[in-house]
Amino acid sequence: MDSIIVKVPVTIKAKLTEKLKASILADLEKNIQRVELEIKQINLQEKRTMEEQGTDPQKAASIQQYFGMERQKRLEYRAEALEKQETTQKLAIGAEIVQGTLERQVELKIGDDMREIMNVEVLVEDDKIVAIRS
Repeated sequence: MDSIIVKVPVTIKAKLTEKLKASILADLEKNIQRVELEIKQINLQEKRTMEEQGTDPQKAASIQQYFGMERQKRLEYRAEALEKQETTQKLAIGAEIVQGTLERQVELKIGDDMREIMNVEVLVEDDKIVAIRS
């Protein structure tokens, strides 16, 4: 066998434009507002559940633990989103940011340079491919 077809990752990068930056910041802001609403709903639901359950201290502790864990998840997500928002605001226009990865199929042959095959990236600007680098 002289060759084999394999899947290799391709890094997708975006050149930061005013449009992309505004879109990313708007998405982050929307997610932050959504998670803040979820936290308020969790607090109300916890209060309502505590009032309905009665005076059993074991049930009360279980309810508080459950809602506390749910609230903590949302608070951690909110903190991450705020950090991403701050980082994005500091990015300069024209900076390249990683958007994700895709896979491509490549035929490997004896003697091929693996570094060249593995290090492929696609640069996108305003949803248009502007460069394919290896």
